[in-house]
Amino acid sequence: MFKLNDSVRFRRSVTGLLLIVAPLLQLIAILVDPGTWGDDRESVSFGDNPALAQTQSALYHWSWILLPIAILGVLHVARRRGVVLAHIGGGLAVVGFMALSAMLMVDPVEWYLGQHNTPEQAAVIFDEMYDLPGVVFAFQMPWIFFGPIGAGLVAFALRRAGFAPWWVVGAILLGWWVGFLIPYSPVLIPFWAAPVAGFGYLGVKILRMSDAEWISYYPSAAPGVTTPDSYANTTA
Repeated sequence: MFKLNDSVRFRRSVTGLLLIVAPLLQLIAILVDPGTWGDDRESVSFGDNPALAQTQSALYHWSWILLPIAILGVLHVARRRGVVLAHIGGGLAVVGFMALSAMLMVDPVEWYLGQHNTPEQAAVIFDEMYDLPGVVFAFQMPWIFFGPIGAGLVAFALRRAGFAPWWVVGAILLGWWVGFLIPYSPVLIPFWAAPVAGFGYLGVKILRMSDAEWISYYPSAAPGVTTPDSYANTTA
């Protein structure tokens, strides 16, 4: 599947695979998270099962690191229609999901505070640390909203490009626009599952494409100009 010396196949394969894997990691994370099923105060729930607490942090981290790569890859199919919307959404998604990933470093802090303080004391100390203006602006607001907004805009762009059906757009919006507003609890699980279906459909569709189909999305080359299209055709 992956050929490092074949730019077309490598980019297509990585994009398709990550569109499947990245949202799936997020779904698994909420299923194993002690905070999903236990006390909604992470300083308490993380202490109930530190191993699963660390596992869910790692899963969320890699989900939100890999998803921007997948989103940038899938922008390839929006080269003719939905271009501006795709580029705006892709840029927002990269910044937003990286910001969300950075926020996961609060998890071990909350666990540590919960091990050495009462839940009430842990909450006070945590708020004093993470409500600092520099922390809020650098890592939280408004950047964490960019990921969901960007993912939704990309979904609309792919629909405009004729690559994504409306149900895929709805699944991504359900997970990232509606789900982002749902309190963290078992109720959120079906909302986290929706992007798995939506992005997963796109991932499977890309993996089933031929290299020629992937190349067809490149713009036509002007005479004498080398593009990924013309280069791929000469090195296939």
